[in-house]
Amino acid sequence: MRLIEQPHHDGSALYVSDSAPGLGDVVTVWVRVPAAAGVDAVHVRSTPDGEPHFAAAEVDAERTGTAVAGYGAGDVWWRAELTARNPVTNYRFHLRTSSGDTYWLTAGGVVGHEVPDDTDFRAVAYDAPPAWSADAVLYQIFPDRFARAADAKPLAALDLPDWALPREWDRDEVIGQGPGTSEQFFGGDLDGIAEHLDHLQALGANTVYLTPVFPARSNHRYDASTFDEVDPLLGGDAALARLAEAVHARGMRLIGDITANHCGDAHEWFTRAASDVDAPERDMFYFDAGTGGYEAWCGVTTLPKLNWASPLVRERMTAVLRRWLAYFDGWRVDVANMTGRRGAQDDAHEVAALIRRALPADAMLVGEHMHDATGDLDRDGWHGAMNYLGFTRPVWAWLRGEAPGVPNFFGTPGDVPSRDGVAAYATMRAFAARVSWRSLVHSWNILDSHDSARVRTVTGSAARQVVALGLQVTLPGTPMVYAGSEFGLTGWNGENARTPMPWSRPADRDEQTLAVYRELLGLRATEPALRHGGLRWLYVTSDTMVYLREFEHNALLVAASRAAGEEVSLALGARAAGVFAATDLEPDGTGRLTLPGDGPALRVWRLEPPR
Repeated sequence: MRLIEQPHHDGSALYVSDSAPGLGDVVTVWVRVPAAAGVDAVHVRSTPDGEPHFAAAEVDAERTGTAVAGYGAGDVWWRAELTARNPVTNYRFHLRTSSGDTYWLTAGGVVGHEVPDDTDFRAVAYDAPPAWSADAVLYQIFPDRFARAADAKPLAALDLPDWALPREWDRDEVIGQGPGTSEQFFGGDLDGIAEHLDHLQALGANTVYLTPVFPARSNHRYDASTFDEVDPLLGGDAALARLAEAVHARGMRLIGDITANHCGDAHEWFTRAASDVDAPERDMFYFDAGTGGYEAWCGVTTLPKLNWASPLVRERMTAVLRRWLAYFDGWRVDVANMTGRRGAQDDAHEVAALIRRALPADAMLVGEHMHDATGDLDRDGWHGAMNYLGFTRPVWAWLRGEAPGVPNFFGTPGDVPSRDGVAAYATMRAFAARVSWRSLVHSWNILDSHDSARVRTVTGSAARQVVALGLQVTLPGTPMVYAGSEFGLTGWNGENARTPMPWSRPADRDEQTLAVYRELLGLRATEPALRHGGLRWLYVTSDTMVYLREFEHNALLVAASRAAGEEVSLALGARAAGVFAATDLEPDGTGRLTLPGDGPALRVWRLEPPR
């Protein structure tokens, strides 16, 4: 697929004058058209109040004929005005060629036939996400497995709860399934995290995301017994205060994890509700009047589901979310896709908006979605989602190793499938086309997490893991690194992958992989195009993806390949200065650059005017 010859627009600053318009504001939008496309008329179509409206575009003489973002001096730039009439204003471009042919340009690409509006570009007038989140690089920590404080008592000396099965940090294998999976206890704590913040900063992370810290009857703590205190096993409230102070002193951020969909069956709200049919808490849950049974997350009775139709749920949960912002800079909301939904009841969008309004404007709010989050974004709720559908799944399928052994593709029957680059691109494009640019860049790009296999196990090699990391760092979205993947840790499912960090196990540390993580995450920090630039796909084949990240006066050219293939020739009219694993490239006499075809490989260049 040679996409470089197609017209292009996205929601980034190079193509939209204001990413956070107010209702009624007029926004300038641009579309970049290669001269060879022969376009002689462009209109922008919006749908104010549901009725199609066309506005004529005109050629932008200032941009046309110049190397905007360092390339494409032969491109024609068209400019049009768009009014943000509604909280979400859909728009697309209608293009006509000199031969009389017409087609549409939507966020899904160029199409020569009528298509529904669900892939239109979107101008969003809801309050914008916090400005700092656009520069975030997240580091996910599962507290039980990250680190124990240097002065922590041995597990044998602790008064452990009856559910906990003590395990030795550097000796015992992690149980991946079966009895003891949720009870195995390695004893990581919050002070241990604070003692290793140097590692996170050297890696390039600037935002720490903790899975739940409230008391529970499991090592994962998604079955909270209260939201009123931090688990004493982690060091209690005082340890969270110390960690937050240490994180913020470094100019970093701290994100918490909340189960807004359910609590644990030992939670005081639920125990009161279960023991007294007249308790105020009874309406906070879904009890069956006949059987006395209750609704639980996926039928797991230890996780009773909260009823967000209850005013008491809304009052108490929003109070919890606000209270802990004394330490946290935002929240990741567990199973956001199910929160507020049960049968005929669907309060999910209302709940997301309620939570967002309850938090200050500078708090990050991201919802967990293991599949399709597009219908729940751009609704004045979640700033973004954990992008398992539009990033993790296509990257896994494209870079999957040859050996079997990863049997769970996020609940889909069978092993992780093996798909080519065209299919992976189509999946990424399909997700991105159905959300605003703003929601896309504030969604989390995830290679693995505490709920999945490790990326090293999926890819089967360090070389392909580097390609995966390159995609995570250079595609639009917020990178989220799962603690330990920078060392090349392995694991075939979420529980098995919750390996204690190898601080004292040098044999389990892949130092070369660690060095690449530091280099690529550092590149994201130093290159504005990777944090704020647009995305223009140029070339996709079975084994290769090539794209640009464009920002103001510079663009980064990225080439990712899963295997060796043919060289790629692109008419960019620029030279390419290597910035990661790449040598400088000079254009030939026709302005074409030829990219090397070996692989697996990830290469990045900065485009510059030809000499």
